Formats: sequence, C-alpha cells, structure tokens
Amino acid sequence: MNYEPGTIGNNGRYALPGGDAPRASRGRWIAIAVVTVVVLALIGFWAFGGKPKAAETKAPAKQVPTVTVTVPGRQTVARTITATGSIAAKVDMPVGVAGEGGRVTAVLVQPGQWVKAGQVLATIDRSVQVETQASQAAQIGVARSDARLAQAELDRAQQLVDRGFISKADVDRRTATRDAALARVKVAEAQLDEIRARNGRLLIRAPAAGLVLTRSVEPGQIVSAGSGVLFRLAGGGALELRAALSDADMAQARVGTPATVVPVGSTRRFTGQVWQVAPVIDPQTRQGEVRIALPYDSALRPGGFAAATLIAGSAVAPLLPQSSVQSDAKGNFVYVVGPNNEVVRRDIKVGQVSDAGVAIASGLTGDERVVVSAGAFLNPGQKIAPVRQKAVR
Repeated sequence: MNYEPGTIGNNGRYALPGGDAPRASRGRWIAIAVVTVVVLALIGFWAFGGKPKAAETKAPAKQVPTVTVTVPGRQTVARTITATGSIAAKVDMPVGVAGEGGRVTAVLVQPGQWVKAGQVLATIDRSVQVETQASQAAQIGVARSDARLAQAELDRAQQLVDRGFISKADVDRRTATRDAALARVKVAEAQLDEIRARNGRLLIRAPAAGLVLTRSVEPGQIVSAGSGVLFRLAGGGALELRAALSDADMAQARVGTPATVVPVGSTRRFTGQVWQVAPVIDPQTRQGEVRIALPYDSALRPGGFAAATLIAGSAVAPLLPQSSVQSDAKGNFVYVVGPNNEVVRRDIKVGQVSDAGVAIASGLTGDERVVVSAGAFLNPGQKIAPVRQKAVR
C-alpha cells in the first residue's frame, strides 16, 4: 500500500497534504446558512407583523344599542271591571211542608227537572184526613135535612096563621128554627172546605214554574212544618252571578251594565247584565255586591264559582304594551326617545289594564316615541338607535 506523506503542524497535529481546505469549505456553508435564516426571519416579520395595521391605529368606535319604540297615538279604550263570585238562582224558592205533615208516600220529581206551577212534588199519607173529610161531608147532609124540615114546618105554620090555628109568635119561632138550620148547613160546609184545604196541603206543590235544584226528602220519611226545606227551585230557571266588587268599582257599576261571565273550569263565555247593585258596602271587606242576570244553561250550575268582566264605559287614551311600563319607588314610568335619540324618563299614571295593553291615564300625549321592551337595560340620557314598531291595536 502507498501512503502519502504528511507534515506535522505548529500545533503538533498531523496535517494531510493540501493544508486547511476542508475547514474553509465548512465555514462558508455555515455562513450561508446563517444568512439564509436571517433573510427568512426578516421576510416573515415584514409579511405578518412588521407593518402596523391601519385599523389598529384608530380608536375603537362606541356602539349604540338598537331599541324598538312605538308611537301609541290615542285610542278608545273600554273601561272594564273584573270580579268574581258565585252562581245562584235569581229567584230561589225553598219548598217545605205547609200543613201538619206526616209520612211521605211518594216523591215525584228529581233535581234538574222542570216543573209547572202547582205541580205535585211529593205526597204525604192522608188516610186519617180522608175519613175526617167523609165524616164532615155526612154532617153537611144532616144539617141540610134539618134545614129542609124547618123550612117545611115554617111553610105550614104560615098557612095556618091566617086561620087562627097558630099564633104569630109560633111563626116567628119556626122562622128562627129554619134560619138556625140553614146556618148550621153553612158552618158544616165551611168546615168541610177547611178539611179539604188541610188535606190539599198534604200534597207538596211547586209554588211557581221553575227548575228543581235540590231534593232532601225520601219516601217513608216523617215530615212536618219544622222539617225545613224539602225542595229548592230556581224560579223560571233564571240564574245570576253574585259578584263582589271593591268600593271604587262599585261607583262605576250601574243597572243594565253588560257583563261577560266565564265559569271556573270552562272556556265558554255567557253574556248577561247587571240587574241589581247593592246599596251598601261591607265595612269589613270594603266590598259590595252586584247581581248579574244570566239565562239558563246546563253549564251554569248554582253554587259554582265564576269570573265576570263588566263593561263600564270607555275613554280615549294612549295604549301601550305591558312591557313598556316600568315601576320603581317613585311610581310608574316609561322611557321616551328625545330629539337627539337620548332616553328620557317620563312618569305616568296607569289606567285600564287588559289583554290589549295598558291605557295611560296621564303623562303621555300619544305622540311620543316610547321604548317597547328594553327599558330595564337603559338609563336616562343614554343614546340609542330607535326602530319604530306599529302601535298596539
């Protein structure tokens, strides 16, 4: 094998022929790599972050909230009064025993049945009374026979008085005897009529036409005048709602005021009108009673609970949705939009509240732009971007 001779350098290391050529080559490559990294770093800096953005040099714009407003105008608003109460018969007729009573033999009607005036509701045993009536009828026969005999004797005496066989005094006595006999006939007839009337009261009858509401008697029951109410009737089937109103609402109620009644548990509406307004206010509850006449309907049950709405006139006022009205310790208020689109508080007085909205009794003319629903998130003086909504109808 042939070896190329080398030399020993000053540092004592062995050096190949050609000197430091490999080391110089590595240095150049390292310098090129460093320059490349620096160039790439500068390009990335200028591309992604080196130049300041124009948007960042400007101050951020202040955001103005967009708020829905309405111009309510002025509308005719019906004044309504709400009340609750119980349904009852307009003419409540309790029926009991009018006579001496006895054992009930039959009950002829049931609750919910219509009856006529004088119709028999129940019968009471009157076997003893029937015999008494027959005995009295016989007494009348006896009295009439006595009267006929007295009349015949009087007639004969009047024929003989002219002949002198009978004195005038005898004729007078026979006349008196005849008159007494006729009187006894009338007394007996009157007693028979009394017995018949008493026996007639053993039939429990309806005092007037109407609807049977309750029945509290059964066959075999012993009843008397102290037994209380056996039947309860609604005269003519007419019903009413006895509604309680506050003293302030009582001042608005009038006879003839129309009303709408909705029984509890039902969605049906029944139309009636006030037929009676109580002249007094209960000092304990500060309420009065109005009676609303209702036509008969099977869905209206006496004793049931119902709500009533009375139409007590109307007024012209701005009408707002309920979301517009705010309240605090100072009272009710709304936010209106000023000429510079700034929020302004406006104190108001609330009038009629209904499903259609809230009538404003005072504080608004109706031409203002009123905040609809964002009032809880606004402050007086705050600027907004109003968007108009149609008025409540």
